[in-house]
Amino acid sequence: MIDLDFRVENAVPAPYAAAPQVNFRLQIVGPADRVVHAVTLRCQVQIEATRRRYTAVEQRRLVDLFGEPDRWSQTLRPMLWTSVGVVVPTFRGETTVDVPVPCSFDFNVAATKYFHALTEGDLPLRFLFSGTVFYEDLSTELRVMPISSEKEASFRWPVDVWRAVIETYYPKTAWICLRRDVFDRMFDFKAREALPTWEDTMERLLGTAEPAEPVAQ
Repeated sequence: MIDLDFRVENAVPAPYAAAPQVNFRLQIVGPADRVVHAVTLRCQVQIEATRRRYTAVEQRRLVDLFGEPDRWSQTLRPMLWTSVGVVVPTFRGETTVDVPVPCSFDFNVAATKYFHALTEGDLPLRFLFSGTVFYEDLSTELRVMPISSEKEASFRWPVDVWRAVIETYYPKTAWICLRRDVFDRMFDFKAREALPTWEDTMERLLGTAEPAEPVAQ
């Protein structure tokens, strides 16, 4: 049997992806005297929400996910971001591969709400690994073994980098998903009021709403 270790080195935006995507650069270290023919690697990416502090603004934005801050000792928990797979080609000793992770901008997704709520600092991530290793033993025979369920790696991803990725794909815009009946009512309102854009429509609707209570200084 062989033992593989994993470390996330950095994260960069995917240069030619059709949708927001980040490539996490993953270093894999194995024994120097064995050939690893391939690894079918699965990565579960979790958000370690308890491993950072939150400003007052961030706390207000996160009420939708975790409730009021005075309850966070019970409600603040790690969150699943996504699960992805990657095939690692042949290597000896060590290698690096890109783990592509899509960055959804759908505000029905909990991870998007969490990322958008943060204004500074880092996103604390944990990668949990599983999969299968195809390797040569000392007699050069092909062997197959599962990756230990204990294999994982931590990475702190700057919030500014996530925002830069989203801004690249959706400059100065955001996306929300509405029920069809609600959209139809907004569509009729927009047509009835002869409003040229959806921004004008939302501004008109917000103007009819009760003003928010001022935040105590």
